[in-house]
Amino acid sequence: MNNTTSTIHTYIASHAELVEAALRQSLPTAWEVPASLRESMDYSLMAGGKRLRPIMVLAAAESLGGSLESAMPVAMAIELVHTYSLVHDDLPAMDNDDYRRGKLTNHKVYGEAMAILAGDALLTHAFFCVAQSHKRFGVPAERVLAITEELAVLAGARGMVGGQAADMLGEQGLTKLEELTYIHTHKTSDLIVFSLRAGGHIAGASEAQLEALSEFGHALGLAFQIQDDILDIIGDEAKLGKPVKSDEKQQKVTFPYFIGMEASEQKVQELTNQAKEALIRSNIPNPERLLQIADYLMKRDH
Repeated sequence: MNNTTSTIHTYIASHAELVEAALRQSLPTAWEVPASLRESMDYSLMAGGKRLRPIMVLAAAESLGGSLESAMPVAMAIELVHTYSLVHDDLPAMDNDDYRRGKLTNHKVYGEAMAILAGDALLTHAFFCVAQSHKRFGVPAERVLAITEELAVLAGARGMVGGQAADMLGEQGLTKLEELTYIHTHKTSDLIVFSLRAGGHIAGASEAQLEALSEFGHALGLAFQIQDDILDIIGDEAKLGKPVKSDEKQQKVTFPYFIGMEASEQKVQELTNQAKEALIRSNIPNPERLLQIADYLMKRDH
């Protein structure tokens, strides 16, 4: 392991710990919340995971000289949204999964009704967290308003939820690579684009800098999802924390299905390079961490 690799591993691990610590406190203890709902929310929120989206919020803010502390509420918000989407994705009406990250899925432990409500609560609580970056850390209100609007767009019907709907409709027979690219772009890339732009907004990024972060996130998100498709075929079940070949069993059409394994691996490389070039061309003062994250994601095995 070379020095850069060990450095990025250390960076990701230390920032993931900071995110985990913040998430543990995310739902105020003083709030009266039914115990089962609180437990169900915590069960999925604290079930591990790479915490990549919140780390991207923090890394983007840091790349522009923003404060990690003021970016943390937004980092928490994107993890809340991501977690809600997984809880709902796993439900019998959706992907009908029994395991997530090596543990029973939320509905298997708390029942379908509580899992749905936990997802609803995680999603709405995300917007509360975003507001705290202004209320507690003084991020200018217009920046927080921009973040709020972009979260609603990129996590909603035009973004992640639209991608999930297209994915469900696509199970009836995808025939074009463009349709699959649409699904991957919205189901995966959009939350990554949000994370990077949110970190940029926190730090007061210019329009040109936000555009570069968007380009980086779009290409990186697509590479990330194609890598997931690949790992579903050749990954290690123990590392992934879920059964492999689940796409095949559900007869899901993936990039390797359309273009083959070798071309898919090449596409991940191409998209990662494209993402990095967008940052290198930009006038973002310290893009090194983000560039390292791109390389780290391309080489991941889970």
